[in-house]
Amino acid sequence: MKRLFRFVCLALVGDLAVAAFVTAQSRPTTSPAASPTVEQAIDLAAKGRCQEALPILKRSAAHITDKNLKYRAAMATARCAMSLDQAETAVTALLLLKREFPHDPEVLYITTHYYGELASRASQELAATAPTSYQALELEAEAMESQNRWDDAAAEYEKILQQNPSVPGIHFRLGRVLLSKPESPANTEEAKKEFEDELKLDPTNAAAEFSLGEIARRAGQWSDAIPHFTNASKLDPGFAEAFLALGMSLNSAERYSEAVGPLERYAKMLPGDAAGHYQLSIAYARTGRKEDATREMAIQRQIVEKAPNGSRP
Repeated sequence: MKRLFRFVCLALVGDLAVAAFVTAQSRPTTSPAASPTVEQAIDLAAKGRCQEALPILKRSAAHITDKNLKYRAAMATARCAMSLDQAETAVTALLLLKREFPHDPEVLYITTHYYGELASRASQELAATAPTSYQALELEAEAMESQNRWDDAAAEYEKILQQNPSVPGIHFRLGRVLLSKPESPANTEEAKKEFEDELKLDPTNAAAEFSLGEIARRAGQWSDAIPHFTNASKLDPGFAEAFLALGMSLNSAERYSEAVGPLERYAKMLPGDAAGHYQLSIAYARTGRKEDATREMAIQRQIVEKAPNGSRP
């Protein structure tokens, strides 16, 4: 009897295993990256049915290996995400496209277009939810600057400072507006004061240091310009223009050996700018490095000759 019971149990187990195998084999195998699914989502997106398409595209994005399919899916994702106001998904798709297809004209176009649209939406939301905030006023002032409405922009910045005198960046922007207006000693002095006030609030503002250096350089005040440009280059090691301005000021002050370092740094950062090579050739020549000076001057000439308008530094 025991043997018969054991035999029946084994037979049942075997039948269940066979049934499970048959059932598993009969199920269709699907993959998130399967072309028909993604292709269908892309087709839905093209027809404007983004509510249906976007979940499939988002779910499939990490599994697509085909380059062309990935491109089309990411494009569709970006378009649908923008239409459904899903900013995070849109930005993720744009970043993928920029990483995978960095020089594609269509990618560059929609990146410019969509980021501009996202910025516009954010500014509208700011104006609607916090119209009296200093951020909203600052955004309005920046728009006025872009339209060359210098007096209106200055009035907005001054309004911000009246309400929030400790907000960083506003004195700098006001100084920049003053320098953009018709040049006059009064405007220059006012701008200088604004940049100095900015540095009192934010001693790390490299742009304010640079602007003070430029005011001094234009006036031929090398002893004032050099420290400001030096500070700007230290505060922001990626501030290429600060190294060029420092080198030019040192050359003008006949401190040629000191000019070599910042000018070499600038030439490495922006090797296609003729001005850097020209100033470096002067510094080399005045420090007895004739071969280096000749080389830099030759590079400068090549750049000028290749330039569309043949402009010189």
